Amino acid sequence: MKYLAIDIGASSGRHILGYLDGGKLVTEEIYRFPNLPEMRDGHLVWDADSLFREVLNGLKKAGEEGKKPDCVGIDTWAVDYALLDGAGERLGEVYCYRDGRTKASVPSVHAVLPFAALYERTGIQFQPFNTVYQLQADKESGKLQKARRMLMLPDYLHYLLTGTALQEYTNATSTGMVNAATHVWDEEIIAALSFPCGLFGGLTQPGAKAGRFTAAVKAFVGYDAEVVLPATHDTASAVLAAPLGENSLYISSGTWSLLGVEQPAAHTDGRSRRFNYSNEGSVGFGFRFQKNIMGLWMIQQLRHETGDKYSFAEIEKMARKSPNGYTVNVNDDAFLAPASMTEAVREKMGAAASFGETAYCVLHSLALCYAESMRELEELTGRTYAAVNVIGGGSKNGLLNELTARETKKRVIAGPAEATAMGNLIMQAIGTGEISGLAEARKIVKNSTDIQEVQ
Repeated sequence: MKYLAIDIGASSGRHILGYLDGGKLVTEEIYRFPNLPEMRDGHLVWDADSLFREVLNGLKKAGEEGKKPDCVGIDTWAVDYALLDGAGERLGEVYCYRDGRTKASVPSVHAVLPFAALYERTGIQFQPFNTVYQLQADKESGKLQKARRMLMLPDYLHYLLTGTALQEYTNATSTGMVNAATHVWDEEIIAALSFPCGLFGGLTQPGAKAGRFTAAVKAFVGYDAEVVLPATHDTASAVLAAPLGENSLYISSGTWSLLGVEQPAAHTDGRSRRFNYSNEGSVGFGFRFQKNIMGLWMIQQLRHETGDKYSFAEIEKMARKSPNGYTVNVNDDAFLAPASMTEAVREKMGAAASFGETAYCVLHSLALCYAESMRELEELTGRTYAAVNVIGGGSKNGLLNELTARETKKRVIAGPAEATAMGNLIMQAIGTGEISGLAEARKIVKNSTDIQEVQ
């Protein structure tokens, strides 16, 4: 069978075709498109209509090239969502998590439910853009009055493909409204905040079949296919493809860095809350016990502010030639959505640094943050971990990997770089029964990609 993973990140999207051959997963990029938020009416939003057009364009290209898939699944980042009205039409914009509209809604939520109470129930770390705060902003603006359903962004795109509105578990947990013990929407949180209970339906596990293309989609792309839910939160998909050992941590390295470890149950104690660790749902109701770290967003923005003059490989070379002792707190809110990342970093450095020096400072600061976060994680779990598996596009940054090995004093294993797409593909194959389960899937990934230990 042929599977198509549509992996949409906060800067670009890709259509990756995959199939099993001799115990390996063979992959091929079919289509790629840019994706950046836009400023509309004073708010940062995603062009949801354009995203769906690009989903269709990539599907159509696969058919035109004679590579039409049997199954399709979409993953994106977490926390952002679409609201549907009673007719099933989208209400207004899909806001970007980097928009500042939750500044007022965070204290409004905490006045009703202090964060300690939220964390004890959901285990989700505090981020000002968590869905629970975004929905409160919608309530305060009046947008929720007409809303009849909330769909996380990949759920919404699957809905447009099939006409079936499902809420997938891994992405739903990122909202801060799914109970970590029961694995369903927390009715007490929803009631306390006076959110319409109809927004929230039953949660569906990865591997479930959502349905086949609608007539309109079939007419446009030229064929029919079945939508099989991957782990729709991109980090959840990426970690599924990580060839983790029993004594390994992971860093899903991309726009964000997600550092953590797989756990069978959530940690919702006070220490985990104070260290700001999150418990995000995985396949089979397991958890990724992890911390969100700002990640390569900072490097992406430095590059963008040069007019994308340099490739990421060139930026790495420039940083290598410019080592320095400056560091910044990469999780400072100043770096979330600054008018100028270059100026924001240099201000925190306290130096008129060159581009290469600024890039080195960011990479070194990320490695230091990784080391501190690993110490916290080991304290919280009561275990010492010997290795860290760096997955995702950031695993190709050799300097960051070397700095991570130096600062953490752990074995650093890099790859696979295409972990998110591969995790999406293997989950679809598990859903169809072509792969028996996660253990077999990880063996297939390990046999299919170049994974290297950093020296």
